Amino acid sequence: MKKIGIIGLGIMGCRMAKNLQKAGYSLVVYNRTKEKANDLLNAGGIWAHSPKEVGNNAEIIITMLSTPEIVKKLALGEDGFLHKMKPNSIWIDSSTVNPSFSKEMHKISKKHQIQYLDAPVAGSKAAAENAELLFLVGGTKDTFEEVTPLFDSMGKKTLHLGVVGKGAAMKMLINQLLGQSVLAFAEALILGEAMGLEKEKVFDILLATPVVAPVISAIRHKLENDDYETNFPLKWIQKDLHLSSISAYENGIATPNLNTTKEVYAQAKQNGFGNHDFTAIYKFLNPKN
Repeated sequence: MKKIGIIGLGIMGCRMAKNLQKAGYSLVVYNRTKEKANDLLNAGGIWAHSPKEVGNNAEIIITMLSTPEIVKKLALGEDGFLHKMKPNSIWIDSSTVNPSFSKEMHKISKKHQIQYLDAPVAGSKAAAENAELLFLVGGTKDTFEEVTPLFDSMGKKTLHLGVVGKGAAMKMLINQLLGQSVLAFAEALILGEAMGLEKEKVFDILLATPVVAPVISAIRHKLENDDYETNFPLKWIQKDLHLSSISAYENGIATPNLNTTKEVYAQAKQNGFGNHDFTAIYKFLNPKN
């Protein structure tokens, strides 16, 4: 069984790595802070002191990082893993990045004789914990089929969407609608309360109509209980909305709603909500807070 490298052990990455260990895979791991790797190391994982060390010791590398800039630094920087990967090794980038960035990384990987897949995930912290993620994959069919058992160990469904960049493109759309849907509902809920409607009734009635996104049912308890324990940091959905706006610009598409939504989340981040769960956009906008 091939040795798997994991770079990035945040909310999602550490849980994905644990499920790979449960499936019997041998891991070599790197993260900016070693403490987040302790459980994996105690279970037999090997610690790498740099991304380069991961590249030197793993045949397949999975990156789960916060921004395109961080991905590029850890792949191509002075201690980057791409320089040390052996020919025909595989790099799976599960970070949420824009499609043009994935295509750039694919082009560079090809020069190093490395097979590349963009494979972002849809799903929450709980989905990552329970191996119920949805993988959205772009890349060659042969490479996809070779690593499908890895996806099966971390998720409940994997979709091969075509060439490199297609996985990233679909993830852009998912997170764009997620940010817009939660913001729209937060505004409606706040207005309803201002007009004297009880919060519970607003939820009960609106959730029974077809105009509300299904995700609102999943986050209802957070908005009702003022519970913003972080599953998906607000600063990262703002980043993803920004990446969608970059993609819109690159494709000559006007997205006024997207850009307005992005700026509302940016204002929330500037006002100290960046590390809260993104559902805290309700708290940011609520005049009673």
